[in-house]
Amino acid sequence: MNPQTTLAIVGVGNTDYRRMHHLGLDALAVEAGRRAIADSGLAAPQIDGIILAGTMPPADEIAFACGMKNRAYTCHNAYTPGAGPVAALVEAQLAIRAGLASAVLVVYGVKTSKPGGPYAFHAADPLKADLEMPVGYYGQPLYFGCLAQRYRHEYGLADEQLGALAVAQRAWAARTPGSQKAEPITLDDYLAAPYVAEPLRNLDCCLISDGAGAYVVTTLERARDLPRTPAVVRGVAAGSNPWTLTEMFTQSPRFLDIGPGKVGERAMQQAGVSHGDVDVVQIYDCFTLSIILQLESLGFCAPGEGAALVGDGRTGPGGSLPVNTDGGHLCHAYIPGMTHVLEGVRQLRGERGDAQVADVKVSLVSTFAGPDHATLVLTHDNG
Repeated sequence: MNPQTTLAIVGVGNTDYRRMHHLGLDALAVEAGRRAIADSGLAAPQIDGIILAGTMPPADEIAFACGMKNRAYTCHNAYTPGAGPVAALVEAQLAIRAGLASAVLVVYGVKTSKPGGPYAFHAADPLKADLEMPVGYYGQPLYFGCLAQRYRHEYGLADEQLGALAVAQRAWAARTPGSQKAEPITLDDYLAAPYVAEPLRNLDCCLISDGAGAYVVTTLERARDLPRTPAVVRGVAAGSNPWTLTEMFTQSPRFLDIGPGKVGERAMQQAGVSHGDVDVVQIYDCFTLSIILQLESLGFCAPGEGAALVGDGRTGPGGSLPVNTDGGHLCHAYIPGMTHVLEGVRQLRGERGDAQVADVKVSLVSTFAGPDHATLVLTHDNG
């Protein structure tokens, strides 16, 4: 196969998202996988590769339950979850171009309602347990609260600017069936919300979610014969900052640098698009501040200008830079990184009903987790 063969996402699927799900992670992964396969128009035996985009139940069990009978390629993406669902496309691309598979199912799910929830992730780090947790320097809201305080010191950051993001994302979630938090809020609601780690309030923080998502990727040539509008993978890149997950949020020498930086630049260069070409942006939003930092790192504005960029409501419905058009991890569901990919595809297809942005031709997805980050540029098929 030509090493420059273009790929496309041809099927997407997900479970419902809940604060606490009665199904196990294995059953959730299978349900999402089956829905993505059905959406693609391919029969399950036609899909011969599977990539797990994070810590998951065994791939053979998921593939078997999804009906895959000719599994020729199996991979476990090693990027930290959040970045993994986008970074998995790099591996799918390599596998298909090398002739190791012709169509690949990418699956990722979480049950963050389990005991300890997302806090348990960093608690397993012995350096944090020994040196940071005993003095109270622990927990994701506190990490990002410190980042926000530093940003405020360096550049200025008004409560109303963070609030504008929270209000915009809730507005998108209100237009998205199945969102965990869909009731609209006002800026006054935001300002009245309790602090979790000042200046971050509870409305700045992502959800606790159980659920799974999946997508199917194959060649664009094959995609053109399938029933759904293909989301063409024009650019995709993944990489890491030069420090560890242990250091990332507490000891990083570049405290406000969470990526994607050069990775985002590479993906956009591959795609041949500029910032003005991008119609919708799906950005990993563990907290409102992470959107601001990534918009700056992606080059949509200069460092220190992100708060002003989001502060006037332009990221919400009807705005000039629609961001997280399903409500994101703050309001729709926290299946790290995966829901952003699915929303990017659905916006290109024009399937989003009340949340559909008009005439979407370019959809950008940016995700990260710790030092790892990945960027994806999806476009229409231009023939």
